Amino acid sequence: MGKISPVSTKYIVNASIEIDGVVDRPDVIGAIFGQTEGLLGEELELRELQRSGRIGRIEVDLDAKGGKAIGTITIPSSLDKAETAIVAAALEVIQRIGPCNAKVKVKNIEDVRISKRTFVIERAKQLLRELMDTVMPDSLEISEEVSHSVRVMEVTEFGKDRLPAGPDIEDSEEVIVVEGRADVVNLLKHGFKNAIAMNGTSVPQTVIDLSKRKDIVLFVDGDRGGNLIIRDMLGVSEVDFVTRAPDGKEVEELAKKEIHKALRSRITAEQAKLELQSMGTQQSIRKPVIMRNNQGPPVPQRMERQGPPRDDRRMDSREPPRREMSEARPSSPKPRIGDNEKKKLGEMLESLIGTRGACVLDEKLEVLGKVPFTELAGTLKSLSGGVFAVVFDGVVDQELLSVADQSRVKVVVAMDSSAKPNERVMVVTASQL
Repeated sequence: MGKISPVSTKYIVNASIEIDGVVDRPDVIGAIFGQTEGLLGEELELRELQRSGRIGRIEVDLDAKGGKAIGTITIPSSLDKAETAIVAAALEVIQRIGPCNAKVKVKNIEDVRISKRTFVIERAKQLLRELMDTVMPDSLEISEEVSHSVRVMEVTEFGKDRLPAGPDIEDSEEVIVVEGRADVVNLLKHGFKNAIAMNGTSVPQTVIDLSKRKDIVLFVDGDRGGNLIIRDMLGVSEVDFVTRAPDGKEVEELAKKEIHKALRSRITAEQAKLELQSMGTQQSIRKPVIMRNNQGPPVPQRMERQGPPRDDRRMDSREPPRREMSEARPSSPKPRIGDNEKKKLGEMLESLIGTRGACVLDEKLEVLGKVPFTELAGTLKSLSGGVFAVVFDGVVDQELLSVADQSRVKVVVAMDSSAKPNERVMVVTASQL
């Protein structure tokens, strides 16, 4: 019989076989040729196709268990798609092998060229990484876009929480903890391969465990959310140093010079605790360099414009300053949602089921942006306003409802709610839609 060349193979037919009895491999091959003979016509006769090299050697692998035989059938083919599919379907007409009943089921038809193409892509990535590691510094002429894509490929998943991280977490004595994946990517872009993201406002167990054996540098955004993360990290993990991006900036948008400057200006965890205790959450932790510049008054100065002095106990609250402003503003009636709006919000919520995503909407219920649910609270804190509603695949808790209130969100739509009613924010659940 002819044998198909591996080079000319286009497809591979993979099938499973179950036999109510114990038979040998030649019995199966004989049944394949015998029971398909004359079924497909002369042009697709299996014996002739194999003699001409258009069908390769039929491989049968059997395993006998409990008086039955279970195995696989593999047939390489250089026919076209339609002819290969016909030959594969013909295998399923086999009902007996010798004296035993049998059942053949085609699992799939594998396109060998796709497998080769996948191998080429993965090998090209590996060669590009090797080129980036071995090229001489004075001959770096690869474009910024290609360099960025290579560094993005280096983002790995670390620990049981599968946190986005650089490739050198285990090898480095010092680890930079940032807020999100985009921060890790930006640090990789500028050569820092020892960063790991928290992926939310709560501190993952992976970061807590890592802080027990590594020197931790906490690098947060220059906003109020950064203060809360500093408080949480100092409370549950062993942080060694703390630093922040310049006011109003996020780590993901910093240039290389700004990153170096922030890391050089870091302060110890003990100094950060003292500053938090003395300043409360009314002010941000500021590095000495930032305190001397003229970037304008800090947020607390804008909040002390009027009214009697506040109770000192409020200075120790874990809530950001915006909460005091929201509590001080007069209550307004909750917005009313018509049937058309309910229908639109219901369709949007249904489209998010299973995605763990969130949509941020304006007053016309137009989508301003989409973010993962874990980043929703941080996103609302970073926005200055303009958000009318949020829709997400999850459960509204008290913390998220407070953040929505502080951000002046009017409507929160979710699968369910465990939060207490809020006089300024309407919570709509899936059952109400």
